[in-house]
Amino acid sequence: MALKLPENSLNVLRHRYLMRNEKGELTETPEQLFRRVAKNIASSDTRHNKNADLKKLEEEFYVMLSSLDFLPNSPTLMNAGNVIQQLSGCFVLPVEDKMASIYDTIKYTALIHQSGGGTGFNFSRLRPKGDFVKSTKGISSGPISFMTVFNASTEVIKQGGKRRGANMGILNVDHPDILEFISCKEKDTSITNFNISVALTNTFMEALKNGTEYSLINPRTNKEHSRLKAKDVFEKIVDGAWRNGEPGIIFIDRINRDNPTPKIGKIESTNPCGEQPLLPFESCNLGSINLGNMTKDGKIDFDKLKKTTWNAVHFLDNVIDMNRFPLPEIEKNTLANRKIGLGVMGFADMLIRIGVAYNSEEGIKVGQQVMKFVTDEGKKASIELAKLRGNFPNFDMSIFPENGIKHMRNATITTIAPTGSIGMIANASSGIEPFFSLVYVKNVLEKEGMLYVNNLFEEIAKKRKFYSKELMQKVADSGSIQKIEEIPKDVRKIFVTSHDIAPEWHIKMQAAFQESTDNAVSKTINFSNAASKDDIKKAYSLAWETGCKGLTVYRDGSRQLQVIDIGNKKKKEDEKPGCKPVRERKSVVNGVTSQVGTGCGKIYVTINEDESGPLEVFARLGRSGGCAASQTEAIGRLISLAMRSGISMPDIIEQLEGIRCPAPLWQPEGLVLSCPDAIAKAIKKHTGDGGELKKGVVEEVATLKEFLNGPKKAKGNVVGVCPECSGPLIHEEGCSKCYNCGFSKCG
Repeated sequence: MALKLPENSLNVLRHRYLMRNEKGELTETPEQLFRRVAKNIASSDTRHNKNADLKKLEEEFYVMLSSLDFLPNSPTLMNAGNVIQQLSGCFVLPVEDKMASIYDTIKYTALIHQSGGGTGFNFSRLRPKGDFVKSTKGISSGPISFMTVFNASTEVIKQGGKRRGANMGILNVDHPDILEFISCKEKDTSITNFNISVALTNTFMEALKNGTEYSLINPRTNKEHSRLKAKDVFEKIVDGAWRNGEPGIIFIDRINRDNPTPKIGKIESTNPCGEQPLLPFESCNLGSINLGNMTKDGKIDFDKLKKTTWNAVHFLDNVIDMNRFPLPEIEKNTLANRKIGLGVMGFADMLIRIGVAYNSEEGIKVGQQVMKFVTDEGKKASIELAKLRGNFPNFDMSIFPENGIKHMRNATITTIAPTGSIGMIANASSGIEPFFSLVYVKNVLEKEGMLYVNNLFEEIAKKRKFYSKELMQKVADSGSIQKIEEIPKDVRKIFVTSHDIAPEWHIKMQAAFQESTDNAVSKTINFSNAASKDDIKKAYSLAWETGCKGLTVYRDGSRQLQVIDIGNKKKKEDEKPGCKPVRERKSVVNGVTSQVGTGCGKIYVTINEDESGPLEVFARLGRSGGCAASQTEAIGRLISLAMRSGISMPDIIEQLEGIRCPAPLWQPEGLVLSCPDAIAKAIKKHTGDGGELKKGVVEEVATLKEFLNGPKKAKGNVVGVCPECSGPLIHEEGCSKCYNCGFSKCG
């Protein structure tokens, strides 16, 4: 009997998870996928018990997966039971201060990305920029320059496979190059495949509190390099986060306070979204329980939650044994510590089902209660597994705070990770995030402009008899129901979206889950576009005070504005846009059409000329329709207007060249960063040195912002365009994902 899954779940599975043959044809159903994974992971039990009832265990795993009560991270769903069998989502690699070691790490990174994993690095061991290099009698280029090399490698590798490579770059706040690191993504052109975070120490936080200086340490000599005022560095971090959401921060000493194997090594870095601290050459397997399925009759079903937690811990421990690790060093360290990261999704769904508002003290208490229960039961399950299978090899009874624990199968049990694609498969709200939107416009193939309504909101709206298509359209247009009086107050109270919630409530909820989470929590703290730098500063301070291990903030629209800022050119007092007459178009003109490959498909650029030179541009992206077609048409019209208004070719090219989308593509002529970049390259090739038109007024091209700001129906957190369907990419859980087709940068 075929599984009955929501259409959204089926779409994501078809696009990203179901197996295909060499022709690209689907060879697997969702039922077969869950059977494949359940059978493969259950088979590990025979390693520990020759008489294990594999059929029974396979069925338990299958029911848990197919009912969408629990799902593992994407590599496990994609690769379990096939030739790849690389099942881990996150890795941390060391970056030593030696050239050979650096390039070995780049090679290892490529292998991990190729297999579907993400990577984290701490670049603090690298000597600072300008420091002495004994072997060559030269000077060092510093950690940021090497980050660009890692970025370039990721750019190439992410063209293949089902998952694109993602990186976390961390630098300690006491590294001499910390100021350069903080600002390295201001222009967002050379380190685009990295999330970056500053590792803040207790020493730094104390200096910040006292308004004093702190020491920068040269990692080569381990001596003081210079000193900075902690306040000045903190202000620069806040400024960057306010501008485009980066850098984030992690409290590295707090993370190492909870390091379960301190005698083995110090934690330096995390995975790409910051929730999984790991030792160098260590990996972790993640999975999430769907809390929306853990309620019954308006209450939390703790019996079901307990059973699911125990089965999930068993499942994830088996994943470690079934994993085919990309490097022997990773296999060694992972098997020695056996870290798992059991998390949750659907928390907002759970709150709705039990009638509790997210931004309330009761909501915070529910978060604390649920996560403590999952962690406590998860540890009990790990202890029982250890009695049967043995402790993790690096187990040290003196490290664990609980008295009398003599057994533990896994060094860590719980992590709150992004649930990107798996959350969409489960039809669950993301991680511990509130709802992003209750109603939004969804484009599916020819059916453009379809309204997608949150299933719980639709259910209550119909039950309470205030549902109508007109009202749903009104909700989609406003992005919130809080001021829509047709909706009852008690419904408005519990159906809050991310931008209805004050930042301090977001942080309180993160802290509530962090209290009982072994590792860390991936969450985005949302701010309105009007938020000030002081607001960001207060958020960071609150995160420190409430026990969070790090923080990611996002000010609505900030990343868009940063990326589409056109040229940083200021209008002079005496310049007036539109002062030149627009050149008229004759009825017949001649033109040339160029084909350029992009990450979104082939784009065809036609450039027409008259006796005065280039006159107009038409751009068409393959056979695309809808949003993609309208965007390329808009670019062509605006370029044509600029050409006929007397703006020079070099100025037009300058505005378009270098604009980057999530799917750049290598072509024979070089890297094509986006459709606008492809159009610029076609114009440049056609006009040679830039044509002979006189320089005009650059400000006309600023109207491109109206197009590049993206779909107006997508409210909040839009950070770009999906590389697979051209829908809006949403920034949530410290990650980018598409609600339209299920694409997620983080899995």
